[in-house]
Amino acid sequence: MPSIPAAHGLRFAFGTLSVLPVRVTRWDREAARGGMRCAPLVGAVVGLAAGAAGLLLLALGAGPLLAAVATVAVPAVLTRGLHLDGIADTADGLGSGKPAEDALVIMKRSDIGPFGVITLLFVLFAQVAALAEVYGDSWARGVFAAVVSATAARLALTLAARVGVPAARPEGLGAAVAGVVPVRAAFGVAAVVVALTALGGAAFGAYDAVRAVLAVVVALGAAEVLLRHCVRRFGGVTGDVFGGLAESAGTAALVVLVLG
Repeated sequence: MPSIPAAHGLRFAFGTLSVLPVRVTRWDREAARGGMRCAPLVGAVVGLAAGAAGLLLLALGAGPLLAAVATVAVPAVLTRGLHLDGIADTADGLGSGKPAEDALVIMKRSDIGPFGVITLLFVLFAQVAALAEVYGDSWARGVFAAVVSATAARLALTLAARVGVPAARPEGLGAAVAGVVPVRAAFGVAAVVVALTALGGAAFGAYDAVRAVLAVVVALGAAEVLLRHCVRRFGGVTGDVFGGLAESAGTAALVVLVLG
């Protein structure tokens, strides 16, 4: 049984990063710290659900493309589209070219501007195209890709919540989780995820193990580049930025998994 602090962390992770019926009983820095360390676990659960949807359609006679669409749709449903909304708002804020204060106002609006629409289209097209190619190879590789992508996406959030990364606003989810995870703990979680990814990839062969690890590393690299750019432009992170990091990392991981 998990300790009481660990249980609060799990509730925080699943309650804030998914629509699963989990009651968040504590909303403080300690719970946020535990929750962000558990973020990859939420990703693994979301990825398994997404892969199961794709597998079900394949079993019913659908082709790889429709299975890929279903696999992409499930994480959107399980997060209420918050990550997709986040990357769209982040793109609008960055694309506006305005000072940080004005860009943050743009990001907080309920509408989506041209930069957000274009970014959403390319991200979703890339995810569907990559998954369709993997499902065309085998259903097992497709499910594995879904899990790796979703887990890498949430691992990027763990690293973005590390100590030293400031919040752009004094309120909101970004402020609640910014800087809560010790650097050593964040990279420790990353090491565990990379090791488990290699183990999963090894089931398909040595090359797949290396490619799976590379997918996670590239995903984290892409998220880190975006994170640093957002910190420079906005002065820190917001909930939208976290969503943008997750979608960027997940998409990057899928692209690597279809290369070679």
